[in-house]
Order: sequence, then C-alpha cells, then structure tokens
Amino acid sequence: MSGILVSMQGAVSQGVLWGIMVLGVYITYKILNIADLTVDGSFALGGCVCGVLVVQHGVHPALALLIAVFAGVAAGAVTGFLHTVFEIPAILSGILTQIALWSINLRIMGEKSNIPLLNVNTVFSEWVDVTSLSHSQVALILGIIIAIVVILVLYWFFGTEIGAALRATGNNEEMIRALGVNIKRTKILALMISNGLVGLSGALVCQNQKYSDINMGTGAIVIGLAAIVIGEVLMGRARTFGSHLASAVIGAVVYFLIRAIVLRLGMSANDMKLLSAVIVALALCIPVAAGKWRMRRSYKEGRN
Repeated sequence: MSGILVSMQGAVSQGVLWGIMVLGVYITYKILNIADLTVDGSFALGGCVCGVLVVQHGVHPALALLIAVFAGVAAGAVTGFLHTVFEIPAILSGILTQIALWSINLRIMGEKSNIPLLNVNTVFSEWVDVTSLSHSQVALILGIIIAIVVILVLYWFFGTEIGAALRATGNNEEMIRALGVNIKRTKILALMISNGLVGLSGALVCQNQKYSDINMGTGAIVIGLAAIVIGEVLMGRARTFGSHLASAVIGAVVYFLIRAIVLRLGMSANDMKLLSAVIVALALCIPVAAGKWRMRRSYKEGRN
C-alpha cells in the first residue's frame, strides 16, 4: 500500500512540474490558435542547458533555471521569426526549430546523449537538506509554489494592454490588425513566453530526475495537448481565465496519475506513447459524443 502511495505522490509531483510546460502549450494552442511543435525541442533545451550549467560550470541550480528560461525564449523567438517574417506556416516553423534544436542540444551537452546530476546540488536537494522531507515531497511542494506563481503572473500579464492584444490576436486576427496592433510582434511575444515556460519546465524536470537527456522532450507536445484536453473536460464549467490556466496544470497531474496507475497494473513502459495517443483521442471524442447524445435525447423528448 505504501508503495502505491509513493508512486502516486511521485506522479503528482511530476505532473505539477510538467504542468508548467502545459501552461506554455496552452498559450499557443488555446490563446493564439497555433500548433507550436517547437515544444519538444525547447523542453529538452531547458533540461540540457540546466544540466550543463550545474554539472560542468558549477552554476547555482536556481540561476540555471533562469538561464534555461531565456534559452526557451530564444527558441520561441526563432520560431516566431520564421513564422511572421518569412511567413512560413506556424506548424512548419515549429518543426524546423525543433529539428535544429536536436543538434544544438547535442552540441550544448558536448556530443553526449545525457548528463547525470547525481553528485551536484539541485533546487530540490537543497530544500531536502533544509526541511528533511523526502525528495518527492519537496518536488511536489516547490512545484506547486512555482506553478501558482506562474499562473498568477500569466493572469496579471494577460490582463494588461499587451496581454489583451495577444489574446485578441488569437480570437480575431483581422480585427486586432485593424485596430493598429502589430500582430507579428504579438505572435513572436506569445511564442517566446510559451517556450520560456517550456524551457523552465524542462530544467525543473531535469533537476528532479537528476539527469538531462537529448530525448527528454520527445512527445512533450502530445503530453501538453492531452493535459489541456483532460483539464477542460474536468473543469468544463470554468468561466474565468485563471481557472482555465489552473485546469492545464490539473490536467497534467491527472495525466501522470493515469500513467502511474496503468504502469502499476503491469503495462509496459514502451507503450506509453500509445497510451498518450489513446488518452488524447478519448478526451477529444468523449465531449463530442456526449454533446451528440444530449442533442439526440433532447430531440426525442421534444418529439414526445
């Protein structure tokens, strides 16, 4: 029983840390209506930059997190530049940046596929020493604190004039252009903020799992989309923008809980990508099927 509780606690802490990445995906996918595939590369970029700085250069782990954010921002700026200046479709711009980042990440790590962080301090190990709590407990507490801070900052930012213009760009691009807003700048800004959060999440996951890996971002966009859809299903009646942001993190936690439960039931870890695809498909299909069923039922009741 205790083993199950430990694995569930680990899944929740992992879900919260990945939830910061989901917030980044939420900005582009739900607010800007852009499918940004840079995420897989920028997530690994954040982890690789953080791992190299902490292990090889002795940078404080908290400062390494901040630098990882700027690395993600730079990746988002490249995608935004390709999309807005050269008018390359957003999905293709993200693919191009993602492909380039694989080689860049490998160069950053000195041609190594992974870097262990076993003998260095991380933000989590430092708090473990101070509080005497377990690693997963510290990861959960710090993850929740960071997620809350990020949600509050995003809530404030999207209430400002530039934030409102960014949201309007996703809602009605033609209208906001007619009002004199430079939509190229708003798109680039959104992609920079999004990938900055993704880079932060990658760095946090790197420090939590004690290693950075060239492939650690593979499938990140699928996880992000799955978490967003799950969060929307669970909090379908949420009205406020803040609750929508919170639902992204909640969706990530539920997603990793589902993964942990399935693994405990004996499913192979090699089938996780199949499970992710099934979860996304179900989360997308169930609301549509439920809506059609309610419409059919109301039609039958009307005829009677």
